[in-house]
Amino acid sequence: MPDAPHSSAGTAHPSATEDAGGQTDAEGHRRPLRRVEPAPRLQSRLLDVTVAGLALVTFAPVGALLALLIRLDSPGPALFVQDRVGLGGRRFRCYKFRTMRTDVAQPDWRVEDFSTFVFNPGGHDPRRTRLGTALRRSTVDELPQLLNVLRGDMSLLGPRPEIPEIVQQYDRPAYHLRHRVRPGMAGLAVARGRADLTYEQGLAYDLEYARTRSHLGDLKILARSVRAVLKHEGAR
Repeated sequence: MPDAPHSSAGTAHPSATEDAGGQTDAEGHRRPLRRVEPAPRLQSRLLDVTVAGLALVTFAPVGALLALLIRLDSPGPALFVQDRVGLGGRRFRCYKFRTMRTDVAQPDWRVEDFSTFVFNPGGHDPRRTRLGTALRRSTVDELPQLLNVLRGDMSLLGPRPEIPEIVQQYDRPAYHLRHRVRPGMAGLAVARGRADLTYEQGLAYDLEYARTRSHLGDLKILARSVRAVLKHEGAR
């Protein structure tokens, strides 16, 4: 579950200024969005299914143990299921290991300014369980999303899937261009800072990915994402 909203001053990151025809990059150059062709999409889907299937089999014993520990750590289910917005703006049910207590109120998702809005301000969060803090810091709470990858809701790489409450507040049509590609377990925004980014900074990376996606680029993003996860960069 995304953490409560917070505001933070931005740093030097790409701009999210776009329209349906293309993107203006950090240097002010106009670049059109490139559609992903059918053949690369099929290759990407085959890779997603193969890797996600192998990973689910490999990590099944670990997942079963974590599910038990989560149930023992605090009352409630082991999995947290939430609506997210995916490819083409369609909603789907996204899975995570539960890291929050079940007796807490839902946060207020109203966004005053996307240029300063962040999900995870850091510091102590009383909503989190003891085990949940460790799961979020290690990103292990995202492992159940391998099921979403197998189902076709998500890909291994892509923009992180957003909650409808935030998408409904998008004040620029260009923001919806992130839904031209399948959402991912990891992506360019994850590799570039995750929760250290403001929402608009992360969105700029999502739009850049939608515009420039390639197999070589995906390999570079995957390597950076693994490094970011191992170093707990931007993890909350």
